[in-house]
Amino acid sequence: MSASTSLTGYGLGLRRQHYEAILEQPPALDWFEILTENYLVDGGKPLHYLERVRALYPVVMHGVALSIGGTDALNVDYLQRVKNLAARIEPAWISDHLCWTGVNGLNMHDLLPLPYTEDTLKHVVERVQRVQDFLGRQLLLENVSSYLSYYASEMTEWEFVREVAERADCHLLLDINNVYVSAINHAFDPLDYLRHMPVQRVRQFHLAGHLDRGDYLIDTHDHPVRAEVWDLYAQALQLFGNVPTMIERDDNIPPLPELLDELSIARDIAADVAVAVREKIA
Repeated sequence: MSASTSLTGYGLGLRRQHYEAILEQPPALDWFEILTENYLVDGGKPLHYLERVRALYPVVMHGVALSIGGTDALNVDYLQRVKNLAARIEPAWISDHLCWTGVNGLNMHDLLPLPYTEDTLKHVVERVQRVQDFLGRQLLLENVSSYLSYYASEMTEWEFVREVAERADCHLLLDINNVYVSAINHAFDPLDYLRHMPVQRVRQFHLAGHLDRGDYLIDTHDHPVRAEVWDLYAQALQLFGNVPTMIERDDNIPPLPELLDELSIARDIAADVAVAVREKIA
């Protein structure tokens, strides 16, 4: 089983609204992340544009349909199509979410949190190992935002995520916004979460916006990154180093230059953190 290919720098999610702009004047960024399910087709415009973009940039694949924590049997047809797409575009890595998305064949079209128990942990680890064996590569799993907790949980979310990564020998896509949203919703310190993540397994950061409802936050991915999440990102950089980072926008998608400007903020924060770390060492 191959490990994830090395990738560095800053990326954006590839969105159809930006296809022509990217090809007309390729922007100064390092890679794109694609939504896997948008390209599990045999041909047509999505693949046409993806292959043209792939000729210019490295890509990573990010899925929403694996349901790694679900109780339905793993969808072998889906996994084969993911594997075929990976063979076609050679992504640096493949990621999905540490969650479940439905039961008895019913897709809830949401990323649902898991109960953090030893039984759930064993179930998820076994499924991750089977998926990795099938794909012939290690997965990255992303932490999801949540709005409820289970009475059955026996450990914290960060303990559960860490144990999945270690026992399944997979990597992590750490969504900084999701950590912050869940921290506010469940009243924990987001730094406790970050400090418990296994540094060597964190391979990618997501940054995104959320909606503030006062008593709770909703992970909408349709706003710019908020100041509190930028602050948490700076703290994550101090803990994990300059991990490959991207802005994730899924709705209210602005023109490409606006997202590039937002990505520049991430670069500037990383540069400031690097200077501060060097000064501290000196």
